[in-house]
Amino acid sequence: MSAYQRPVAQALLHINAVGFSPQQPITFKSGLLAPVYVDNRRLPYHPAQWRIVIEAARALVTEQGLALDVIAGVATGGIPHSAALGYLLQQPSIFIRKEAKEYGAQQRIEGGEVAGRRVLLVEDMITTGGSSLSAIAALREAGALVTDVLAIISYGFAEAGQALAAAGVRLHTLTQFDMVLAEAQAQGRFTPAEAAIIHEWFADPPAWGRKHGTP
Repeated sequence: MSAYQRPVAQALLHINAVGFSPQQPITFKSGLLAPVYVDNRRLPYHPAQWRIVIEAARALVTEQGLALDVIAGVATGGIPHSAALGYLLQQPSIFIRKEAKEYGAQQRIEGGEVAGRRVLLVEDMITTGGSSLSAIAALREAGALVTDVLAIISYGFAEAGQALAAAGVRLHTLTQFDMVLAEAQAQGRFTPAEAAIIHEWFADPPAWGRKHGTP
């Protein structure tokens, strides 16, 4: 376990970027019902905790020996983190739109050229991996070399890991959900009964959703 995983988990909990609602599940954009949620868009509002996260990202790049020429953020959640990491590492940073804009140069990649350059993709959160795969495709179409994705946290869904691996990309996260859950439980964020609900969801999210109301 890397030294930064627990501090990152604690930072996310401190600003309520990770929350728990086992009694009132929320619905993801994909339609999946869940008793947990992540909102890392809160980080820039809390500079002390954000610094912990960005310093952890720098440590991960060094620890894993990630070779990079450019850092790319996936719009919109990954942009502030990729820009901050680029500033810290003194490396160029760009961002990838979800879709090509309908005016001007009508491009998805904003900020600079990537052809022939090693690009580290940065996400605030990985759910299914779809947005990352779309950004990777856009970067590779533009001639970039993309082999690694750095995310603050991931739900750990097998389908996301498998899809990224199939695309020839390694996923790196600053912390793990089991670490966040352990810290949250130690802080009394939920009862043992609620903890059981949350662990049941992680074991099989689709089945849990069907059981609790997802069509």
